Amino acid sequence: MSKSVSAAASGTFAIGGDLVVNRLGFGAMRITGPGIWGPPANHDAAIATLKHLPEVGVNFIDTADSYGPYDSEYLIKEALHPYKGLVIATKGGLTRHGPDIWAPLGRPEYLRQCVLTSLRRLGVEQFDLWQLHRVDPKVPRDEQFDAVATMQREGLIKHVGLSEVPVDDIEAAQKHFKVATVQNQYNLVDRKSEDVLDFCEKHGIGFIPWFPLAAGELAKPGSIVSTIARDHGVTTGAVALAWLLKRSKVMLPIPGTGSVDHLIENVAGASVKLTDEEFNELDRQGRNAAAK
Repeated sequence: MSKSVSAAASGTFAIGGDLVVNRLGFGAMRITGPGIWGPPANHDAAIATLKHLPEVGVNFIDTADSYGPYDSEYLIKEALHPYKGLVIATKGGLTRHGPDIWAPLGRPEYLRQCVLTSLRRLGVEQFDLWQLHRVDPKVPRDEQFDAVATMQREGLIKHVGLSEVPVDDIEAAQKHFKVATVQNQYNLVDRKSEDVLDFCEKHGIGFIPWFPLAAGELAKPGSIVSTIARDHGVTTGAVALAWLLKRSKVMLPIPGTGSVDHLIENVAGASVKLTDEEFNELDRQGRNAAAK
């Protein structure tokens, strides 16, 4: 595969109406250790992957303080600071107690700590985009939203996003701040957030699908995804990304990897132009798989 790929082919989206990014971004969760715990097995490969992002037109990077925890933010600063031409978004509100263990904590004082310490780790004075990683069910959501709104008024945060929320939470949050992005799990075979995506599309909110490469049985040899991938000369993951990009103009996929080669394969998805027939068949089979 040619290395002359570019995320610019995915088109652009203006987060919050003024923060223009290429729609195909990068998720920095997988540059950490197993279970998203600790540093990466290959530090140099992770740094090389991050440094290669601008070379392939990726200018939107999504991370979180809980990735490692902290390792992902430190690696991003090491590789890319001072982030010329890049938008670095992070998240807070999840605590870590071991590999693959995540616990929400939405007390206002903790959310403030998340923002202030992430600013230090990433070496910035204001976040272009800071996202509440989870709404803590043990804390009144209005307390959490008000804490974030206060930090936005103070200038610590420019735009605010939410993660793993239903429409009701978005509407409640909108009373405190303008919701610029929503980050929910969504892919070809996981459609639980269709109503959230539709809401985001209607209101011009960026929708960041995490776990975007998943295609399940549809990616097996001889399947619809593998057949389309062969026809376009790309990987099955690139087809899954191409489908997401065609699905909605507010879609901002963030596939992640710790490999430069895998990064290039993913970014190739930005240039894949699915026909309406290919898109519709992928959509149909994806919906059927999601319903099983």
